[in-house]
Amino acid sequence: MSRRATLAIFIGLLLVQNGCDRSPTPAPPATNTKAKQVAPASPASKDSAPVAPALLEAQRPQHGLNVLLLTVDALRADMPWSGYDKPIAPNLTRLAQQGVVYENHRSVSSYTAQTVATLLTGRFASTLYRTGVFFTNYFDSNDWITEAMQHKGVRTMSVQAHLYFDRAPGLKQGFDIYQMVPGLTWNAQTDESVTSPKSVAEIQKLLENPENTRGQFFLWSHLMDPHDKYVKHDESPDFGDDNRGRYDSEVWFADHHLGELLAFCEKQPWWGNTAVIITADHGEAFGEHGMYKHAFELWDVLARVPLIIKTPGAQPKRISEPRTHLDIAPTILDLMKVPAIEGFQGQSLVPEIYGEQAPQPRPAIVIELAEDTNNPARRAIIVGDHKLISFDGGAKKSLFNLKDDPSELLDIAAQKPDLTKQLDQQLTDYFQSLPVIRPFGGNKLRSGKIADGPKGPPKEKPAPKN
Repeated sequence: MSRRATLAIFIGLLLVQNGCDRSPTPAPPATNTKAKQVAPASPASKDSAPVAPALLEAQRPQHGLNVLLLTVDALRADMPWSGYDKPIAPNLTRLAQQGVVYENHRSVSSYTAQTVATLLTGRFASTLYRTGVFFTNYFDSNDWITEAMQHKGVRTMSVQAHLYFDRAPGLKQGFDIYQMVPGLTWNAQTDESVTSPKSVAEIQKLLENPENTRGQFFLWSHLMDPHDKYVKHDESPDFGDDNRGRYDSEVWFADHHLGELLAFCEKQPWWGNTAVIITADHGEAFGEHGMYKHAFELWDVLARVPLIIKTPGAQPKRISEPRTHLDIAPTILDLMKVPAIEGFQGQSLVPEIYGEQAPQPRPAIVIELAEDTNNPARRAIIVGDHKLISFDGGAKKSLFNLKDDPSELLDIAAQKPDLTKQLDQQLTDYFQSLPVIRPFGGNKLRSGKIADGPKGPPKEKPAPKN
């Protein structure tokens, strides 16, 4: 056999193989849970899921894509594709092998009501018109990316599984269809419902209807099951009976139903023109810093979350540069070829997803917890290896070296006063450059201040009559 024929057969086998690949107060732990500090998984650890080799150059579609934004509540950064040694998410691990994985991604906060608003606006919650209560509502004076989509004729849909999403009507802006799964009950302290099967069933109903998919569409759904109370599901492998074990069972359960949804989507005629974005609203604590669950603080175990983006024409890869949820909204509109809305505080990830330019370091990564009735004010800035957390409006500051101390156990602010001062000034300057807005409602905030802000921008005075 000639060398040319041998080479042709080898390339053909590679192409066949590649095609087959497509086939409120922190709660105490359970009595048998032993709290321990868990460092975030190192990128590209030996346990990381391998990424299939790219045989073709990335090629961005010339037309706007559909987008499925699937967020999972309380999904930690330590997942199987980033080094976690338990197979708690096989379907998302497979998606990670096929997509672009961000290894150093953070939400902008540690609490759902603040992070989901950022996903839909590309702005910090503190720069939006909102109420000052824990279950924050947002006013229609804000600009949602779904409104921009509607102006371009995009069909916008949402399926939600917690009554907060129904009781905060501001979240519904710009959605043609916004529906709740049936059978929900309200509990302000926790989530007692098991909803992944219902969420996926409702999503599939929407996507099966040609009225919703004949043109360009966007769908967002937030899957709730990993949120406490953690349930040990009979369907999942036994990951243990402590808090983390039951949480892992919850993640497996949500992943199982996400797998069913993705299998359904892969059979649809619009799949080849659809991008999928998987991320979380925040992480979850299991004893780190004496915390359980989430909110209230900005430790990395609460802020670091997964981000997987699978989009037509983009080859599998991992990006280690730090990014945040501020970038998600600009990315979604860019993928859809919908013009960006005014006021984005992040930037689109699309160029680096398609390899149009090498990922560039950001000058700083900034996250915050806007004060409300329950959450104290927190802000943090990450520059290089160092993270500064400003507590209670700057009354206290802590500095950590994330490279040497990823669990944020050793506060080195006293040892590095100059760096602490420098980062604190940089953090102050950053927020002074933003249009920060006081919350509305007249209620007392955690600090004792009053939520006395506006519901919208000041109305322009009418021109004086001649």
